[in-house]
Amino acid sequence: MHIEPGIVDSAKIGLSYVTAAVAIMGVAKASFSNIKKTNPLTFLVKSVATTALVFTFFQVLPHYSVGVSEVHFILGSTLFLLFGLAPASIGLALGLLIQGAFFAPIDLPQYGMNVTTLLIPLMALSYVANKTITKDTPYIKLKYAQVLKLSLVYQAGIVGWVTFWAIYGQGIGVENLLSILSFGGAYMLVVLIEPLVDLGVLAIAKFSANRFHKTTFFEKRLYNAVQA
Repeated sequence: MHIEPGIVDSAKIGLSYVTAAVAIMGVAKASFSNIKKTNPLTFLVKSVATTALVFTFFQVLPHYSVGVSEVHFILGSTLFLLFGLAPASIGLALGLLIQGAFFAPIDLPQYGMNVTTLLIPLMALSYVANKTITKDTPYIKLKYAQVLKLSLVYQAGIVGWVTFWAIYGQGIGVENLLSILSFGGAYMLVVLIEPLVDLGVLAIAKFSANRFHKTTFFEKRLYNAVQA
């Protein structure tokens, strides 16, 4: 989902600063709420962990340039299920920034677009999870269909934002639309694989429930139903 350089030129890129600011304000709100429920040190540890994981995902896992962007295994839904919205969001934002600053400085001008593309779909995923997963269901008891729905929401959001940026920057010419379609088609691989990763991670968490169900390191909802 790294937007290719030049897709949106400097005359139009200001919009990305606005959308990124809105996304970061949402992260800040979620972070303050999370800190109230746990404590600052726990939140810091989770945020450092998610940042390290995201950086690893971007640098180590396979990624390919396809059409207007790159196809990455971001595992956003996995981070959400394990750590919650705020730590996952901070990890995505900082991991992306560190990766760009030290290994891909050519991507830094596109940071506003890329961070918007990562964070707003994660917020949509969180909203869908709250609306569709019953309060008496901890995440370790999710079924494949539920995990697939969360992954589809996140990945569809990413493809949607990439499409928006591409059309905003390059218009609706045939070549641009074909590039968008090739990117969206390639992203189907991610949609197929990430729910399986989520189920595998949740299975490990369930197997380790006796050891970790009282820890504050993971998202509380991972092991516990929502208290009425």
